[in-house]
Amino acid sequence: MVDDTPVESQSGKVSYRDAGVDIDAGNEVVSRIRDAVQSTQDERVLDGSHGAFGGFFRLLDGAGQLFGKPLKDPILVGATDGVGTKLKVAFACKKLDTVGIDLVAMCVNDLVVGGARPLFFLDYVATGKISPEAIAVVVEGIAEGCRQSGCALLGGETAEMPGFYQPGELDLAGFSVGVVEKEEILDGAKVAAGDVIIGLASNGVHSNGFSLVRRVLMDGENAMPLDQDPANWGHTLGEELMRPTRIYVKSLLAILENHRSSVHALAHITGGGLLENIPRVLGAGQGAILHRSAWDRPSIFSLIEEKGPVATEEMDRVFNQGIGMTVIVDRASSETILQQFRDLGETAWVIGEVVDGMQVEVTGDVGERVQIVS
Repeated sequence: MVDDTPVESQSGKVSYRDAGVDIDAGNEVVSRIRDAVQSTQDERVLDGSHGAFGGFFRLLDGAGQLFGKPLKDPILVGATDGVGTKLKVAFACKKLDTVGIDLVAMCVNDLVVGGARPLFFLDYVATGKISPEAIAVVVEGIAEGCRQSGCALLGGETAEMPGFYQPGELDLAGFSVGVVEKEEILDGAKVAAGDVIIGLASNGVHSNGFSLVRRVLMDGENAMPLDQDPANWGHTLGEELMRPTRIYVKSLLAILENHRSSVHALAHITGGGLLENIPRVLGAGQGAILHRSAWDRPSIFSLIEEKGPVATEEMDRVFNQGIGMTVIVDRASSETILQQFRDLGETAWVIGEVVDGMQVEVTGDVGERVQIVS
């Protein structure tokens, strides 16, 4: 964890270090993360980017192509996000090695929803006092997220801000840029009644709803110990909550490569859950019916719901409920696409369909329906 032990001046004169900012520690961070950063980069990143004032990224190769294809009207897409109060759980568990994956996932999963391929990622890490060891662990996680999504970690910022953060804590923000041909943007315009909704399994809570998670499971006299196993999982509650957000980029890009005309929309299920994210890619007057019995809900959600207690509708509005990404496809291609997702290693189900004139609801019994309306 981050070490916030104050450093006393030995010279009798006030220094920046006396004020709580250790320039040498910042330089050590740069040295420690060099290999992790470079592991994400290829010939698209110009030499000298590491340690420069800005990162330099080559969009086109010598033949005027990107990823082996000529570009007609390339559109850059940007996304930014953080990890939120999941960091509080990380501090309590003394586990910082996966929050970097969460940070990347929250950005690149949003990029691919528009049909874009992530190009590069930038990070911002802020803390009260720099611990080179802790920052290096975080950045190694960010690099892992970049490798999983096929983008370069182009640069970042480590800010030491004494007195601004609680001792031993830090905050994260991420920024990603991707590219998509204008004619291949996924904007939901092709979604029609009868389209099939495929759901890709989440890795648990991911990185949304942790204020409610902490309120229900970690606060007050009935707080559950993070180092114990409350549901015979074979691992602790802390380990369950710290599962990193799944990155769906490579699987989705593979599907789009082969079936772009059949994929009508994607929705990343983050804050707002199924009830608020699916309608974002539906047209006016369109809704969706989701069959709750069609997918497996991780038991962590049952624990939260029962321990709260939390109303089922509130669970549906806050959490992903086991579905981290939805893919809306034409019915004729749905079984082929579903099988390809499974071949790519995704746990995937047909979870519903698009309809006209309904709203989205989720009910709990087998065979009952979840209705979603835009």
